Amino acid sequence: MSQPIHLTNKNALLSLAVGGFGIGLTEFVIMGILPNIANSMDISIPKAGHFIAIYALGVVIGAPLMAKVIGKLTPKKSLLFLMIWFTVFNTLSAFSGNYWVMLLFRFLSGMPHGAFFGIGAVVSGYLARPGKAAQAMAIMFSGLTVANVVGVPLGTYIGQEWHWSFSFILVGIAGIATLASLYYWMPKQLLEEPEAVEGQDPPSGIKSKKLWALIALTTIGTGGFFAWYSYIAPLVITVTHLPEAYVGYVMIVAGVGMFIGNFLGARMVEVFSAQKSVIISLLSMATILMVNSLLASSSIAIFVLSFIVGIITFSLAAPIQISIIKAAKGAEKLGSSMNQSAFNMANASGAYLGGLPMVFGLPVNYASVVGAILALTGACIGMAILYSQKSREKKKRKESLCT
Repeated sequence: MSQPIHLTNKNALLSLAVGGFGIGLTEFVIMGILPNIANSMDISIPKAGHFIAIYALGVVIGAPLMAKVIGKLTPKKSLLFLMIWFTVFNTLSAFSGNYWVMLLFRFLSGMPHGAFFGIGAVVSGYLARPGKAAQAMAIMFSGLTVANVVGVPLGTYIGQEWHWSFSFILVGIAGIATLASLYYWMPKQLLEEPEAVEGQDPPSGIKSKKLWALIALTTIGTGGFFAWYSYIAPLVITVTHLPEAYVGYVMIVAGVGMFIGNFLGARMVEVFSAQKSVIISLLSMATILMVNSLLASSSIAIFVLSFIVGIITFSLAAPIQISIIKAAKGAEKLGSSMNQSAFNMANASGAYLGGLPMVFGLPVNYASVVGAILALTGACIGMAILYSQKSREKKKRKESLCT
C-alpha cells in the first residue's frame, strides 16, 4: 500500500465516524422539528410521530435484510452501497409533499442504519491494531455522539428557523461527505475478501444461543435508557420545573456524556472482558436511573444525572458490539447488524414501557424507575450468560483432565 498502515487506518475509521454522524443526525433531528413537519403537512403532532416509529421499523427490518443482500460484496463496497441508499432517501425526504410519501422515505432511510453500524463494527476490528478493537469501534460510534452534541441542535435550529426540509438536506450532505471519505480512505487492499470463516457456513453463527441471549440483553437492557430519554422533555418541564428552552441544554449535556462514555467503554473492554463491561454498565445504569427518579426535581441534579446517564449508556456501545461479533462466529456482519435492530427495538419498547406509569396517573419520573428495572433485567441476562460460559469452560477442563 502506498500509505503507512496506521495512517490509512486512522482515516478509514474517521470515514466510519462521519457516517455515524449522518445516521445519528437523521435519527434524532426529527424529534426537534416534529411540530414544523406537522404544521407543514397539516397533520397532528402524534401523527407526525409516525415518522419516528417508521424509521425505527426500517432499521429493525433493514438490518438483517441489508446484511443478507450485500453478503457477497466486500466490506468497502457494502459500506458504499449502504451510504448511497442512505443519502438518496434522506435527501428525498426533504422533498416529501405529504404524509404518505414522507412515511415511505423515512422507512427506506432507516433500512441501511443497522447494517452500516454492524458492518462498520466488524471493519473497525479489521483496521484496529492488536488489542485495540474496542477503541476502533469507539471512534466509529463517536460520530453518533457528536451528532447528539452538535449536529442535532444545529439541524433543529435550521429546521425551525428556515424550513424542516433543510434539516434533511443537511443529512444528505453528511451522506455525501461519508461517501467521499469511504471511497478515498477505506483501504480496499486490507478488506478484499468478503467476510467468511473457512469450513463454516456463515448462517450457522446465527444459531448460537449466546448470540440470541445477547440480542435479548440489548433489547431489554438498553431499553432502560430509552425509557428515560424518551420523556426527558416532560421530566425537565413538569418535575424539575425548568423553562422549555432548558430541555435542549439538558440533552446537550447528556450528549457530552455519551461522547465521553463511548471511549470509556472501549477502555473498560481492555481492563475487564467485554461481557463483564456490559454487566458493570447495566448495573450502573439501573442505579443512576433510580437515583434520577428520586432527585429529578433538583435543577442541579438533573444536569449532573443526565451527564452520568449519557456516560453510562454509551459505555455499553463497544462492549456489546464486541460480545456480539465474538458470539456470531461465521456470521459476524449479520449478527452485528442484528444488534443494531435490537437497539431500535429497545428504543420502541423502552419508550412504550416508560410511558405506562403516566397512563396510570403516576408522575413522569417513574419512567426512570421502569428504565432501572429494564437495565437491571439486562444485567441479570448478562450474568446468566457469563455463568453459563464459565460452567461450560469448567466442564471442558474436567473432561480434558479425565482424558
